[in-house]
Amino acid sequence: MIISIDESYHLSTEEDVVFADCRFDLQNKTWGEDAYRKEHLPQAVYFDLERDLSGEVKSTGGRHPLPMLDDFVKTLVQKGITKQTLVIIYDQNRAFASRLYWMLQLMQHPKVFLMNGGIEAWKEAGYPVTKDLSIDAKSSYGTYKVNEQIVADQQYVKEHKDQNNVALIDSRSYERYIGKVEPIDQKAGHIPGAFNYEWTNILDQKKRFRSSEVLKEYFNELEKMDEIIVYCGSGVTATPNVVALWQAGFHNVRLYVGSFSDWISNNKNPIKTV
Repeated sequence: MIISIDESYHLSTEEDVVFADCRFDLQNKTWGEDAYRKEHLPQAVYFDLERDLSGEVKSTGGRHPLPMLDDFVKTLVQKGITKQTLVIIYDQNRAFASRLYWMLQLMQHPKVFLMNGGIEAWKEAGYPVTKDLSIDAKSSYGTYKVNEQIVADQQYVKEHKDQNNVALIDSRSYERYIGKVEPIDQKAGHIPGAFNYEWTNILDQKKRFRSSEVLKEYFNELEKMDEIIVYCGSGVTATPNVVALWQAGFHNVRLYVGSFSDWISNNKNPIKTV
C-alpha cells in the first residue's frame, strides 16, 4: 500500500513500473503539470486532478466528482497503464496521490502503491530525475470490476450516518468543521453527526504518512465501529484519511466522493455549526 522512497526505486529497477505524478495546487492549477515538465521521476506520467481524476461538475455531485470510469480507463491506457501495470503514485503532499490511489482501488487494480514522499525526497536519496515526456501508450486496459464497498453517495450517507455502529468522519480543518470559516463552499459547517479528524494530522513534518502503529492509536476511538464513512470538501483530501485508516488496519471504510460540496447542493440536507 504505502511504500518508502527506497522501496519505490528498487521496485522500478526490478519490474515494469509506471510512476504516476499527481502534483497539483488548487490555487495555481497549472503548477503541477509545469513542475512535471521541468523534472519528474523516470517512467512517470502526469495525472491532473481536474482533467484526469475528476468528472464534469454538475448541480450535484460536488466540486470534484469522479469521472465516468470508462473514460478514466481510456486515460489510463493513454498514459501506458494496463491491468498488469505496477503503478507507484507520488505528489507533493499525499492528497492528490491518495485520490488516484483510491480510484485505482475502486477499480481493483492489482498492483498499486503510494510512495511516502515526493520528488524532493527522491532527489535527496540520490535517485535520478528526468525531463523525458515520452509515453508508451497501450491499446487496452483489460477488464475491471468496481469495488462498491469503498464508495458512498449522498443517499448512502443519509441512510447510514445516524446508525450507532457507523462513524462519519470530516477530514477538513477544525475551523471549517465548526463553520467558523468557509473559503470555498457556499455554506459553512458540517454534516450532523460527523467527527472531525483533520487529514493533515496523519502526516509527519515531512508530509509523510505516519507509521501504522501511530495511525492505529490516532484512530483508536473508531475501532468499535462497523463502518466508517469519510468526507472532506470535495472528495480529495478525504482520501489520505481513507488510506491512513486502511494502513491502520481498518477495512470497513468508504469515501463519500461528493463530500460536503455535494451534501449542501440539496437544500433539504441539515448542516451543523458549533
